[in-house]
Amino acid sequence: MDNPSHRTGHRIGCACCIAAPSSLSRRQFVAGAVAFGSASVLQGGRALAQGRGLIDTHHHFYPPRYQKLWLDYEDAHKQPHFPGQVAWSKAKAIEDMDAAGIRTAMLSIASTPGVWFDLGADQASELARECNDFAAEMMRNDPGRFGLFATLSMLDTDKTLREVEYVFDTLKADGVGLQTNYGDKWLGDAIYRPVFDELNRRKAVVYVHPLVASCCAQLSVGTFPAAIEVPHDTTRTITSLLLSGSFSRWRDIQWLFSHAGGTMPMMAGRIQSFYSTRPNLHQFAPDGIIGELRRLNYDTANATSGPAMAALLKLVPTSQVTYGSDYPYFRLDQMRDLEQLGLSASDLKAIGSANAMRLVPRLAT
Repeated sequence: MDNPSHRTGHRIGCACCIAAPSSLSRRQFVAGAVAFGSASVLQGGRALAQGRGLIDTHHHFYPPRYQKLWLDYEDAHKQPHFPGQVAWSKAKAIEDMDAAGIRTAMLSIASTPGVWFDLGADQASELARECNDFAAEMMRNDPGRFGLFATLSMLDTDKTLREVEYVFDTLKADGVGLQTNYGDKWLGDAIYRPVFDELNRRKAVVYVHPLVASCCAQLSVGTFPAAIEVPHDTTRTITSLLLSGSFSRWRDIQWLFSHAGGTMPMMAGRIQSFYSTRPNLHQFAPDGIIGELRRLNYDTANATSGPAMAALLKLVPTSQVTYGSDYPYFRLDQMRDLEQLGLSASDLKAIGSANAMRLVPRLAT
């Protein structure tokens, strides 16, 4: 893999839901559909019929060239293909969303290796643009079904800043999707400051997805690297952002971290014990260590087990948790798991859609 840390100059190291009971007349149903937005209702199909209208904030997509590069990369690295990814298509995604009660899916590019693929900064930036244009077309063609956390290559500062301008001003993206590190430089690294300064100015949603850091793949003790290293890399990048003062500096960014924050719910107390007595605490953590972590947002993707959710909800209030699936790697109907945990109806509604609508207000229309 091309190591971004070797680069120089400005380059960066590497429907609402409505039920349609049979007792309603056709005229009543049509009137209701119009009132709630006929396009979303008609396209929502079974999702709306189930009365759930979930918003999935962790949902991957595969433009044709990106898909081929990804599968070729896995072949070259002797990694198995996920059947759900191989079978991915927009039509199948919508069919699966309807079956699981997903009204809207927020699109983002998947994990390792992002848009690098040994392409270098120029071609990685071109691939990021191609992926963002593809996702924007999905949004246009199926109104209400998709949102976009746009991809940034982060390998070259100037190119990345131009892509930030393009995705927000031209594509009207809902936020950006970043990886936890680029060439073993985690997001708290000072080299990313110009990009985050601009994202903060725009009060952007910054969704962060983990990958297997090139430094650490051999630490997985015989497991598939994503099983252990992916959640740990989320913890690494949150910690780097915390200790570097990034959360303090960029107060207007709305951060959203995958997989319940990785291992952060279990590590938060330990990090606090090491750093809460630092003389400069209020410079890098104005609300204290735990207070800063409670300000962040976390999705539930592949983290809906009882212990995982118990740890997360001890760290943060329900208002900071969004529903995520990690489709197509994991099933879309993980809300069933949450419904077995004894959460209140209001908490389930908040996680299922309301918190996402707070982060991305257009989703409420």
